Amino acid sequence: MSTKSFRIGQIVPSSNVTMETEIPAMLAARQLIRPERFTFHSARMRMKHVTKDELAAMDAQSDRCALELSDAQVDVLGYACLVAIMAMGHGYHRTSQARLSKVTRENGAPAPVVTSAGALVEGLEVMKARRIALVAPYMKPLTKLVIDYIEAEGVEVVTHEALEISDNLKVAAHDPAKLPGIVAGLDTSGVDAIVLSACVQMPSLASIAKVEALTGKPVVTAAVATTYRMLRELDLEPVVPGAGALLSGAY
Repeated sequence: MSTKSFRIGQIVPSSNVTMETEIPAMLAARQLIRPERFTFHSARMRMKHVTKDELAAMDAQSDRCALELSDAQVDVLGYACLVAIMAMGHGYHRTSQARLSKVTRENGAPAPVVTSAGALVEGLEVMKARRIALVAPYMKPLTKLVIDYIEAEGVEVVTHEALEISDNLKVAAHDPAKLPGIVAGLDTSGVDAIVLSACVQMPSLASIAKVEALTGKPVVTAAVATTYRMLRELDLEPVVPGAGALLSGAY
């Protein structure tokens, strides 16, 4: 019997180097415990600095990316930039997902679209997390946009840390080993969950288990939530060893 293989499409900012490592790493870990196999295919939107203007210009290129990936007949598309979606206004992940999915249908290769912004919001809902702590690499004004967006979806951001890194490659270079110390500086006693990275460019996968152990709280990241949502869209069991509570099999 042949093993079922799925094509994972990613719409990626041109300077993002993390989404194409963390999502394949999670799905490779899943392959050790489940039979399904995955291949990875990307299309890029130009963006070097995480500013509102560059993000809006980048988002305008997402239709082209969806079209290119649907040429490859991918099974699911992930829009790999959380802040670009959240900077476009409350609820924009629904607009983006519907529009990009329509592009794939009109190209004769219909595929569900997952945005990391929508996936994070939906992941918090699945975890029944109403009060969260959040770590983001963004400058303070963009971090506020992200917090406002999440709170408009009914989740209170009780405490947060904005690392104020605007150069997107420097976001990717941030050492995930620093994250447990950053979280230790926040009062997480009253939160339901910790968003260890509200950004798919800031690496965090290596520190998830450590932060869960240190805090006793479930930990999620934008990349973990995106992986969870992709697996659900593919009707596959959303389990990945070592990727925190959301992908533990508890949900």
